[in-house]
Amino acid sequence: MRTINSFIVLVLVASSIIKVSAKPLVHTNEHLDKKQQSIIIISSLASKGDLVQLQKALHDGLDAGLTINQIKEVIVHLYAYCGFPRSIRGLQTFMEVLQQRKAKGITDKTGNNASPIANDSNKYERGKKILGELTNTKQPDSLSGYSAFAPVIDTFLKEHLFADIFERDVLTYAQRELVTISVLSTIGNAEPMLKSHLSISLNVGLSPQHLHEFVNIISVTIGKNEGDTAGKVLEEVLKK
Repeated sequence: MRTINSFIVLVLVASSIIKVSAKPLVHTNEHLDKKQQSIIIISSLASKGDLVQLQKALHDGLDAGLTINQIKEVIVHLYAYCGFPRSIRGLQTFMEVLQQRKAKGITDKTGNNASPIANDSNKYERGKKILGELTNTKQPDSLSGYSAFAPVIDTFLKEHLFADIFERDVLTYAQRELVTISVLSTIGNAEPMLKSHLSISLNVGLSPQHLHEFVNIISVTIGKNEGDTAGKVLEEVLKK
């Protein structure tokens, strides 16, 4: 069983940078920081159900500075893309990790709770507005495709995913997109959604370099096939 560690990830990321661009990168903020790397690794391992490696990733995430509430939010968020079973097992694994750290005398920062959400406006319209912000696209007034075929799924997406979940400010939009693309890359056969969310990732402040590094982390954490697939989808997005 492979051991995941930050050193291997950073080495692979560095080698990828050399292949991707002939120009030296001088801005350190063009690289994923340790918290962002941890979000990707935790999300992908939890969605895969690799609880042994997830334990180590959770320790690393806390050591990197993620708060307890941020990690809980990461694991809660991913249920929307890979289901309650993976999310709940991830939360149970996180509870075990926190107990282990407490037994060793480690005190981790709890972090902020989600701010109260005003419920004085239509939830569907709130979700529609957030989706428009994420995609930089005005949302149509009429449904099409799968949304027209099964309108209830459109309601669930707008009211629950993009209102109930994305409105919670424990994580930023960029952090939530890292969770989302990590899960979609791990579960596979979700390339159209992955393509959409890679585009959203660029809209919410992640750079092409960040996403190239994301692909390398998926390759190390989950597997070469998953990384290659994510890389191909990313290239399609960047061509546009």
